[in-house]
Amino acid sequence: PGHSPGFKKPPALLRLKRKRPGRWSDPAAAAEAAASPAPRGPSAAARRRNPFSSLYNAPQRVPAAPQPPAAAPAGGDPSAAPFWQFLEPACEEKPSRGAEPAERSDILALSQDLHSPLAVPKAPSSPGQEFPADWSIKTRVLFMSSRPFTWAEHLKAQEEAQGFAQHCRAVQTTLPPSVQEPRLSTELRCAFQQSLVYWLHPSLPWLPLFPRLGADRRMAGKASPWAQDEALQQVLMSDWSVSFTSLYNLLRARLCPYFYVCAAQFSVLFRAAGLAGSSVPTAAIAPTTRGLREAMRSEGIEFSLPLLEESRSRKQKNSEESLETETAEGLGEGSRVEDAGEPAPSDDDDDGSFSWLEEMGVQDKVKKPDTISIQLRKEKHEVQVDHRPESLVLVRGSSNTFTLLNFLISCRSLVAVAGPQAGLPPTLLSPVAFRGGTMQTLKARTVSGRARVQGGFEDVFSLEVLGPVLPHALHALTLVLAPAQRGSFRALLSPHEPSAAFNASPAPPQEGVHQDLPACGLQPKTLDQLSQCPTLGKSSLRLLEMKDYAYTWKA
Repeated sequence: PGHSPGFKKPPALLRLKRKRPGRWSDPAAAAEAAASPAPRGPSAAARRRNPFSSLYNAPQRVPAAPQPPAAAPAGGDPSAAPFWQFLEPACEEKPSRGAEPAERSDILALSQDLHSPLAVPKAPSSPGQEFPADWSIKTRVLFMSSRPFTWAEHLKAQEEAQGFAQHCRAVQTTLPPSVQEPRLSTELRCAFQQSLVYWLHPSLPWLPLFPRLGADRRMAGKASPWAQDEALQQVLMSDWSVSFTSLYNLLRARLCPYFYVCAAQFSVLFRAAGLAGSSVPTAAIAPTTRGLREAMRSEGIEFSLPLLEESRSRKQKNSEESLETETAEGLGEGSRVEDAGEPAPSDDDDDGSFSWLEEMGVQDKVKKPDTISIQLRKEKHEVQVDHRPESLVLVRGSSNTFTLLNFLISCRSLVAVAGPQAGLPPTLLSPVAFRGGTMQTLKARTVSGRARVQGGFEDVFSLEVLGPVLPHALHALTLVLAPAQRGSFRALLSPHEPSAAFNASPAPPQEGVHQDLPACGLQPKTLDQLSQCPTLGKSSLRLLEMKDYAYTWKA
């Protein structure tokens, strides 16, 4: 054969090469290396450098310090323990690490990051009787407590029907501060069913209609008969326009507090007058692009970019403070202060007259930039915020929101023209009934587990709620859980990230006009919470804890 015999068995050849002494500069070291047997196993492979890796991107392995088991708090309430301990199966005492699936390993790593001091952007709030309003849509909420959630499972047919009736009739449910036997409380179970209801359009059970941003992979392969049928697309869009107009009319009549329009490229939140500290109806759009904003300007829609303006004002304030500090301390010479105080070159100078070229006599030899290039250069800062939270657009006033309604109905970018979502109208989410809307309920299930405590394990219980958890539903669930769990539970919140920008304040600070919304279908306490001016900015709640009927949270 025309090749080396060692080519057939490369592992044997590698073993021979491993046993050979390397090129040592010290003969004694080479002799010692030849006399000692070659190490085998993963430890030897870990010491050798990968020849295909760069010296700069090689991973630095730091030995992890052993973590002591988390102990229960002084009160003995395991609900204050880290939530990943609740994932222990009740039937196992101590599962082996090799048997843990990859999904659970990811969950453990994520939970450790969330609870590490470096991963929490803000310190926990001080205890209060209420938590701030969060206008982001939650995809999953996990409630945990030391008391069982058996009262939330296996609802009777009569209790389920009563919960639906209470929701449709907007019945105000008043629960006692503490319920001794939650499983036997029909009033509590009906209130729980009432808090799970929301309204949706269109209703296509085989398609996941929320979230719509980045949902192409989940929708791929699903049946979509309207994708190639223009007549069917027009019927769906006509029906959607009727439902959209119905919701807006309810909002202007203060019979609907808010609703969401979830498209494939952006989401819109319409809020009635009196919510989020605003005395006029508002609409927030996020994320947006320069093309969408230009189309809105051409339609005469007046809007603002509150997060971008806030960021610019903060940078300007910081620069002014740093300039004052440098001036006060006398750092550097006068030239340094003058350079800091000079205004930044304006983009308007770039498209100024080219008379200086004529003066030099080279106006015909130099290629001048065209108008489009000049315009793009001027708007480069605005383009940089596209698809980011800072691109949030805020529309205020009845006339502007009505113009926005007509603009969205006729907007071509509202419906995707290609991909799995082609021809599918946006998703409408509302807390109250509207024309063409379908009643839906959030999926809730109870899970029992064990948590590590000092001296062994202790039973811990959880309630998982899946689906588009709207702002009013989160508050309604806490009103039900407070008496059922006797004022002690913890909630882990998973928000839909693009909707976190809706927590920007829609009203100027000096505006404080209160508008009554008595017949909007929400509980009075929930309405009071949503009427407050948002304080979370572009972040959202991640952790919510109630202890002794007082809330603390992290964003």
